[in-house]
Amino acid sequence: MKKVMVIGAGQMGSGIAQVAAQAGLDVVLHDIKEEFVQRGLGVIEKNLSRNVEKGQMDEQEKQNVLQRITSSTSLENARDIDIAIEAVTEKMEVKTGIFRDLDKIAPEHAILASNTSSLPITEIAAFTNRPDRVIGMHFMNPVPVMKLVEVIRGLATSDEVYQKVEDLAKTMGKTPVEVNDFPGFVSNRVLMPMINEAIYCVYEGVAEPEAVDEVMKLGMNHPMGPLTLADFIGLDTCLYIMEVLYEGFGDSKYRPCPLLRKYVKAGWLGRKTGRGFYTYE
Repeated sequence: MKKVMVIGAGQMGSGIAQVAAQAGLDVVLHDIKEEFVQRGLGVIEKNLSRNVEKGQMDEQEKQNVLQRITSSTSLENARDIDIAIEAVTEKMEVKTGIFRDLDKIAPEHAILASNTSSLPITEIAAFTNRPDRVIGMHFMNPVPVMKLVEVIRGLATSDEVYQKVEDLAKTMGKTPVEVNDFPGFVSNRVLMPMINEAIYCVYEGVAEPEAVDEVMKLGMNHPMGPLTLADFIGLDTCLYIMEVLYEGFGDSKYRPCPLLRKYVKAGWLGRKTGRGFYTYE
């Protein structure tokens, strides 16, 4: 594993590219427009500058990391990679289109990984001619800080590919945890119903958002309340994952709260739009 292509230069993709480059890997950061790639590179540079200020690395190390990252707006740049890590929007048709194209372009030995937070790896793999080399690599946000990577086996994922991806995660300074391919995996199958239930507490008038968050922080020792966390993740993303769980299990306990739907329809998506359960400057 020497060369990685990260597809999607947003919050997750730029974070994955950063930790891969810090681990000494050559990284191709890809997006559909050069401006998106440059925005991602700007975030990486800002993060690294903060590390320099804190004395966690020196200026030369920062420059070395940045030099390992090249920009891309063409998937043809996947011709000599060892692994692709897809980190685009959480929509099945977008992801499967990328995997179909990567399957044709990337070398035979290359592993195709998805950073999906809830979509089935087995279904994504079915759009390729190498389902044994398709796997899930679910990083946590913010990627440079959070240690966990859920490594998700699809139905056909080989043991050899799983081992290589587990080793890669460790090389990138992460702690890999093996998970099988079920809706929401472990992290979001447990987290999202808790967030959804917190939203129901507001919807049903049990308590105000501040009170719900305070109870979970002080009573359950959570570093961040569930509604603050929902705003951080993005309420549209929370709704989408709840819908994947609801559809995948057909169980009413995963039914998204009507208030969550209402906020998303209003465009109140959390921090990224300036308003969610809280208002942000």
